[in-house]
Amino acid sequence: MTALLDARERQQLDDTWRSPSGLVGWFMQVNQRKIGLRFIVTAFIFFLLAGVLALLMRLQLVSPENGLLDPTLYNQLFTVHGTTMMFFFAVPAMEGFGIYLVPLMLGTRDMAFPRLNAFGYYVYLIAGIAFFLTLFLGMAPDDGWFSYVPLAGKTYSPDQGSDVWTTVITFIEVSALAAAVELIVTILKLRAPGMTLSRMPLFVWAILVMSFMIVFAMPSVIVASVLLALDRTFDTLFFVSDAGGQPLLWQHLFWFFGHPEVYIILVPALGMISAILTTFCRRPVYGYTAAVLSLVGIGFISFGLWVHHMFTTGLPQLSLDFFTAASMMIAIPSGVLIFCWIATLWGARIRLATPMLFILGFFAIFVLGGLTGVMVASVPFDRQVHDSYFVVAHFHYVLIGGAVFPLFGALYYWYPKLFGRLLSERLGRWSCALMFIGLHLTFFPMHQLGFDGMPRRVYTYLAEMGWGPLNLLATVGAFVFAGGVLLTLINTL
Repeated sequence: MTALLDARERQQLDDTWRSPSGLVGWFMQVNQRKIGLRFIVTAFIFFLLAGVLALLMRLQLVSPENGLLDPTLYNQLFTVHGTTMMFFFAVPAMEGFGIYLVPLMLGTRDMAFPRLNAFGYYVYLIAGIAFFLTLFLGMAPDDGWFSYVPLAGKTYSPDQGSDVWTTVITFIEVSALAAAVELIVTILKLRAPGMTLSRMPLFVWAILVMSFMIVFAMPSVIVASVLLALDRTFDTLFFVSDAGGQPLLWQHLFWFFGHPEVYIILVPALGMISAILTTFCRRPVYGYTAAVLSLVGIGFISFGLWVHHMFTTGLPQLSLDFFTAASMMIAIPSGVLIFCWIATLWGARIRLATPMLFILGFFAIFVLGGLTGVMVASVPFDRQVHDSYFVVAHFHYVLIGGAVFPLFGALYYWYPKLFGRLLSERLGRWSCALMFIGLHLTFFPMHQLGFDGMPRRVYTYLAEMGWGPLNLLATVGAFVFAGGVLLTLINTL
């Protein structure tokens, strides 16, 4: 009799956790592995789409006075490209790996709120599809991924592009907040017995720090986008200086989110690197406590840096001095973590598999991006290169080194867990090499273009400016980088 009851209970449990088949079952799925995998796959699809837009922009700039793209379309492409990379690729991909792996690492069956998990994904998916449809409907925003006012206001952008941007950003931030809340609750409340905070893997710590950063940073940009929508729709005056509003308020609200956003992307990547190093160095990361404190320190200090983007706006000198010091201070916890990794690598019997190669590539790229970051943290230097291609180079070194390379390393590392098969090591090595070479060919010349005075976000330039050869080299590098990404795509199919 007892055995019969046990069998019935097991059957009831199986029925409870089983999803219906077909399309209905796909939409009703709440399992953390399925939802996490959907986040990862969807984010990489958006990465590929944004990459195509980047190649089109590079083709436009390959030679002086090129007429491949008109100014409006070029502005739409760089706006959609930037918004996609920042909002639809990097953060959702990190959250996807967190949703999939955190319960497995903590010994819990699922996320704390499975339905909220699914809700966050569908909001993200709908927002992303709607955003890309605007390119084909003539409604794409063209004000940049930061949508500065008054350019994004009703006076200078009377079309619907900015309305689309504010709506989509609000949706995507709701999705990010939903994922962050459930990750925090899962990590703090659903750990297996004996899994104390001091025993958690560094990747889980990184996801926890990222989630708290999202909770504190995202409301700022939601408020900013809602205020802009009110200005555009109901003629309120939050950002209209002639009526007592303050355009600079937009920059404060946006960059209070925008600079922590860089570290929201970076911190989980640091956790991925720690996990991969542990495997391929065959030893735990040196200085566990120091590494955890470094992750927390990076998250905390990142909220004191937003004026780093506003050095040319006429703020008081005392404010500039404070934020210069804060911008340089964040190098301290970052440096501590780097030294923990160096100590881990020192004397280790390293296996140079594809994931490890991507991580070594990260070291070279991110250190260079960090050095240029310290340079632009200096007010006199920043005033010289502000809004030039030097900033474009710095930004992409930080984000491609700090996000794309760790994510590709994580993809190769956890792909057998995600999909049940190994990827080709040969294709992976070629992919890493092409991406590494292509990155430097594309963005290293942009430092010199910035010194030569080429402003960012211009769709063409005159031949006599002398910028043609370096732009040609950058375009060649972009296609080399794309070739590396294509090899990984072929490898995964």
